Amino acid sequence: MIPAPDELSAPPPGEGAGHLLDAHSGIDAGPGTERVAQWLRGTVGAATGLPLPPHTGDGIVLRIAPEESDDPEAYGLTVDRHAITLRAAAEPGLFHAAQTLRQLLGPDAFRRAPVTSRRRWEVPAVTVRDAPRFRWRGLMLDVARHFMPKDGVLRYLDLMAAHKLNVLHMHLTDDQGWRVEILKYPRLTEIGSWRARTRFGHRASPLWEEKPHGGYYTQDDIREIVAYAAERHITVVPEIDVPGHSQAAIAAYPELGNTDVIDTTTLSVWDDWGISPNVLAPTDNTLRFYEDVFEELLGLFPADAAEFSRFVHIGGDECLKDQWRSSPTAQARIRELGLAGEDGLQAWFVGHFDTWLTARGRRLIGWDEILEGGLAKGAAVSSWRGYGGGVAAARAGHDVVMCPEQYVYLDHRQEAGADEPVPIGYVRTLEDVYRFEPVPPQLAPEEAAHVLGAQANVWTEVMEDHARVDYQAFPRLAAFAEVAWSRLPAPDERDFAGFEERMAEHYRRLDALGVGYRPPSGPRPWQRRPGVPGRPIEGTPPNR
Repeated sequence: MIPAPDELSAPPPGEGAGHLLDAHSGIDAGPGTERVAQWLRGTVGAATGLPLPPHTGDGIVLRIAPEESDDPEAYGLTVDRHAITLRAAAEPGLFHAAQTLRQLLGPDAFRRAPVTSRRRWEVPAVTVRDAPRFRWRGLMLDVARHFMPKDGVLRYLDLMAAHKLNVLHMHLTDDQGWRVEILKYPRLTEIGSWRARTRFGHRASPLWEEKPHGGYYTQDDIREIVAYAAERHITVVPEIDVPGHSQAAIAAYPELGNTDVIDTTTLSVWDDWGISPNVLAPTDNTLRFYEDVFEELLGLFPADAAEFSRFVHIGGDECLKDQWRSSPTAQARIRELGLAGEDGLQAWFVGHFDTWLTARGRRLIGWDEILEGGLAKGAAVSSWRGYGGGVAAARAGHDVVMCPEQYVYLDHRQEAGADEPVPIGYVRTLEDVYRFEPVPPQLAPEEAAHVLGAQANVWTEVMEDHARVDYQAFPRLAAFAEVAWSRLPAPDERDFAGFEERMAEHYRRLDALGVGYRPPSGPRPWQRRPGVPGRPIEGTPPNR
């Protein structure tokens, strides 16, 4: 199974019969388990051709048992000749148990319709007790650089659920596109969601795709994504990037930019990669504009009982200061507020929305640059520039999500070979990801408690469609899922050979799900991008 459970035991051969599911088998759904029963009928039932009607007795037994665990995501699963029993303290755990049952049924249980004529499905006798190591087990999808249509997002939510991941971080805005409808400011999507062309490959590439690219999610699309995720016990955390990575917004509303430095009316949505120098102006009008944006966003991503539903990501990274240095308006604001230069101005900008979100019962989270200048107590940090930002944040009492680029940036290339499509960054193999450790050893236990978990990031500058996203994400996302869920030994002691053996079966599940993963033997011919320049970095990435 992937991710590996805490405890798995099976009787010796011949001493314990498994359970047969057939047309007479049903689901005995106890109180509070109805949604899991519905999911089983819609997925396992569809794949096996079994109706799985409401039933009392043998078959699949679902029970919520609060005494089982203090962890709402923990579960137990028992298979014997009498029944398949799934128990958990709360619905999230029961849903994870259902995912484990699906794996026990075999790869064909991951299809959408039966492919065999068999009428009986045997589930081996087994006992599983399981719970996650980390509470935040995330995937960041960058839908700003290359737009992923709604159905693609829903598909990735299913893939996440199959791997027991529970946070989808949606990177909704950047220089290259604005992807969420804001009713008060329609030009954000009318203008900001489309660029005229796109560079093909790294920013040093001479190649261009000379056609418009874009798209956005309507507010109803977002509501559907959030609801679909919630049914799978996944929280969607939105990111609206400020004050940098904002050229798409400035192209739509030029008054948001530094109008005393450049003619912002000449800007368009950026068609290149890298970091745009066009950043937001530190004016009251800009603050009010983004308050309006966040106000609508909070309605689309409501805070509920899910632990991480209060989080809103504000980016805060890679804000170039050149325009602020040249801007009389920015310099006047620095003097007015008594700030420590342009870095202090960025900290003031982030701090404003930290306070604004906190006043509305939400929690700000941003990339580790937001540490510069101080943060409110409730703010959290996504540590991407290695471990250093996460260590500093945890020692300052802030919660941390570990996503260091040298380990879990899945846009980085998977091998050093010339066939790797548009090679970016360091070589990060399946084994490298499997040996990623989210908790830095230098943290004391009370500091390590601030590590909420880990996240794999998929930046899509060189991923023009879902097939490229699949290739970069899988199979490494499966390794990451095990790191985030399972209680693995120290990195050097992990049984990667055993993981590879389990992956042999897991590839068949991915095949059934239609995932265009990178095969162990290397890219298939149609997965290559010969002649498209990337940005490979040689050597071993720094462990910092």
